[in-house]
Amino acid sequence: MTYSSIPFIDLVAQQEKIRTNLEKAILKVLDHGQYIMGPEVKEFEQALGNFCGAKHVISCSNGTDALAMGLMAYGVGPGDAIFVPSFTFAATAEVVAWCGATPIFIDSLDTTFNMDPKSLEEGIQKAKKEGLSPKGVVPVDLFGLPADYDAILRIAEKNNLWMMCDAAQSFGASYKEKKVGTIGNLTTTSFFPAKPLGCYGDGGAVFTDDAALAGKLRSIRVHGKGSDKYDNVCIGLNGRLDTLQAAILLEKLRIFPDELRARQETADFYTEHLKDCVQVPHLPSGSTSAWAQYTVILPDHVDRGELMHQLKEEGVPTVVYYVKPLHLQTAYQNFPTATGGALPVSERLSRRVLSLPMSGYVSKAARERGTESLKGALGKL
Repeated sequence: MTYSSIPFIDLVAQQEKIRTNLEKAILKVLDHGQYIMGPEVKEFEQALGNFCGAKHVISCSNGTDALAMGLMAYGVGPGDAIFVPSFTFAATAEVVAWCGATPIFIDSLDTTFNMDPKSLEEGIQKAKKEGLSPKGVVPVDLFGLPADYDAILRIAEKNNLWMMCDAAQSFGASYKEKKVGTIGNLTTTSFFPAKPLGCYGDGGAVFTDDAALAGKLRSIRVHGKGSDKYDNVCIGLNGRLDTLQAAILLEKLRIFPDELRARQETADFYTEHLKDCVQVPHLPSGSTSAWAQYTVILPDHVDRGELMHQLKEEGVPTVVYYVKPLHLQTAYQNFPTATGGALPVSERLSRRVLSLPMSGYVSKAARERGTESLKGALGKL
């Protein structure tokens, strides 16, 4: 039997819904011709601030540059230790190495996939033993769920660390009545097309309530400019968000609340129908998720590759985020870990996780086929 494939992330259905408004927004930019830092950029920044409650929003070229700008604003450099999770995408650690600082890899919790506070405490001690100066911690809200910020913040304050929240996957979520964008000293996010709020190219933003930090970030974003772009007061980068992307994001932001509700409905359906055969995501009390991904943990006996093959044959796409934790990657294997060696939870998660189709446009039929196919395939393995 031939099956039509379920979209893993359905951007086509989303575009069909807002195509007319997108075309009008793009045409407006073409008409005024201000392709760099045009009026839509400021409008989008204001809309983001209104959405999450952050006092200052600095849009930028992508989520990686958002992280780099944050580190640059804090003057991170050689001899500094920055604490990052190992079970995540490379960008979080990459920017630390860019600055000449040392990423210290921290293990994760197997319930939420996010940074383990106890491992963070171990990592701080490890950094000191290595003769490094602990400066900051960058928790990642993996798969859309905010990290355990109360616990992490207590450790950060005890050790005089600033906290920059990597919310590349979680914009739209909340933690104990605080919306993502208003937690920590800084928050960064990404508008890569596959993100819950994504553009049609690259984009990112930094959020803060600190006016002084916001001023530094705006300078760094445009080559470290002072009074004008030929007055360079600090080392910066070319980190501006294109006006066309801001115009597109404005239209997507208008429907974002509805999409978040739809993602939650899909997540609830998956959880109800899969809780007896896999470890489903844990949503701590007081937190919501943007559900960038719906990721389960497979039983140890299951051959993940064979399972994915069977699901593909039935038109159900799956993806593994992430196949190898950062501390085992060639580029990062010489940097310290919290334990000085293995990070067992991160390593096990990389072998057992599997992500299912997720967007604001997963139909009831697609949900049913996806869950039934997964349960059926698990029963054969």
